[in-house]
Amino acid sequence: MPHKPRKRFGQNFLVDQQIINQIVSTISPKKNDHIIEIGPGKGALTFPLIDYLENIHVIEIDRDLIALLQKKNNIKITIHESDALVFNFDQFKQKVRIVGNLPYNISSPLLFHLLNYRDNIIDMTFMLQKEVVDRIVAPPGSKVYGRISVIMQAFFDTELMFVVPKESFDPQPKIESAILYLKTKKQSLVQNSKPLEEIVKIAFSQRRKTLKNCLKLVLNQSQTDIDLSQRAEMLSVENFVTLMNDYEKQN
Repeated sequence: MPHKPRKRFGQNFLVDQQIINQIVSTISPKKNDHIIEIGPGKGALTFPLIDYLENIHVIEIDRDLIALLQKKNNIKITIHESDALVFNFDQFKQKVRIVGNLPYNISSPLLFHLLNYRDNIIDMTFMLQKEVVDRIVAPPGSKVYGRISVIMQAFFDTELMFVVPKESFDPQPKIESAILYLKTKKQSLVQNSKPLEEIVKIAFSQRRKTLKNCLKLVLNQSQTDIDLSQRAEMLSVENFVTLMNDYEKQN
């Protein structure tokens, strides 16, 4: 009996072989790579990848899909029945590469979860809603530059690789997708992500207001060299790191 995509898991299965080949080419898997795939689904990406690998670890929450993968009896595939949002990515002894067609409904929380394991991650290649990818790679001054742009760019080199048309999926989603590449920076701009997340969240809490108004309860102009008459979207990632350092001095 064919698997029926489940809305609660945000399932849209990739069925376009040309796009699959393009994603595999972008990942460029090497034999000794330790790759973890989030949400393998029916294995559209999994099986082309294992042609290049000694093994692959996959994280899947849907038991029916796990059963489908198990029926293949492929000894190269290690299946973890888990919710990726609570999965411990530090359990692997070697540094890992993470890939996947991420469900749109958990993409942002999942990226923030993965941020906690960045020291163990070489890079990540994800299919996401194009709108989310645009926000992640956005430069300062852009209308879509915001909290997720600053946080991801502080710890990763970010790049939109290519757009994936709706017709590449079954069922067909209502929105466009894109392939996002995240490479962990050799030297993070900050060591601890939490204070940065705090100040960025406050700064972007009211986008139309100046930083002076947004930050008035935690920081004033005499406590920082950053011009607080600006709006948050005008600050570079480096500016936010300065702002974070000044914020930490007050707390």
